Amino acid sequence: MLKSMTGFGKAEQTIGGKTFIIELKALNGKQFDLQLKMPSLLKPYEFEIRNLLQENLIRGTVDCFINIKQNGSVKPVVLNTELIKAYYLQIKSLAKDLEIDTNSVLSSLIRLPEVVMTTNEIITDDEYGIFSEVLLTAIKDLNLHRINEGNSLQKDLLQRIQNIKNEEGNIIALVPNRQQKIRDEINKLLEENVGKENIDNNRMEQELIYYMEKIDIHEEQIRLRQHCEYFAEIINNEEEGKGKKLSFLLQEIGREINTTGSKAYDAGIQKCVVTMKDELEKAKEQVLNVL
Repeated sequence: MLKSMTGFGKAEQTIGGKTFIIELKALNGKQFDLQLKMPSLLKPYEFEIRNLLQENLIRGTVDCFINIKQNGSVKPVVLNTELIKAYYLQIKSLAKDLEIDTNSVLSSLIRLPEVVMTTNEIITDDEYGIFSEVLLTAIKDLNLHRINEGNSLQKDLLQRIQNIKNEEGNIIALVPNRQQKIRDEINKLLEENVGKENIDNNRMEQELIYYMEKIDIHEEQIRLRQHCEYFAEIINNEEEGKGKKLSFLLQEIGREINTTGSKAYDAGIQKCVVTMKDELEKAKEQVLNVL
């Protein structure tokens, strides 16, 4: 089973008078690259949030947006009592000199700068525990999208590999005719240049064997077949994070295809090689999106 690196997830829940809204967006990337935007009250838990995302998303370029809606119109505030006392002592001293009554001074003190402030509160450990479950829900939603897209990737990649195997079968069928064709062409060339009666058949047979061994593609075809079978095996297992391994294996498949092409010396085999290369490039493009 494959997972795509592309996906979207969202979760929302109210915790202690606050509504947390989490949105996740993931695209392909070589490593795990996280862009995290969250309110200041979650800053003490940033390390835990980043670890939770990396452990569950593994790889890709991930954008995480966490927003908070404060339920109700009342916002938490804090009184700067030390500043109020300092203001009051100075006002009391001034009022004494001016013989002014200070009984109603509190309403004026509250309006002074920085006396009343909104508080940047933090959530409790219990609230964070609930929040982490909401985050996991968003991650689960994103991974569900990844699985759905991964199913499409899996079908396409398996078809590409099967097409390469089909062409490899066509090459095997062409090999015997290629050998006879090369033998006939060499015989014809020698007859035209040195004469049939001057050909040393024993020497010619030795040279033909050497030449045939040099352009033999039997080992390349065996390795190509094995790589294709292993590729399908990796796709079908339950392992997580298979994209890098599949990408490496496609490079090995490409190496065998290129070697086959360089040894082909046959128009029919070259056509098969061109088709295999086309299928390989399409597979490489798709595997970039595999987790």
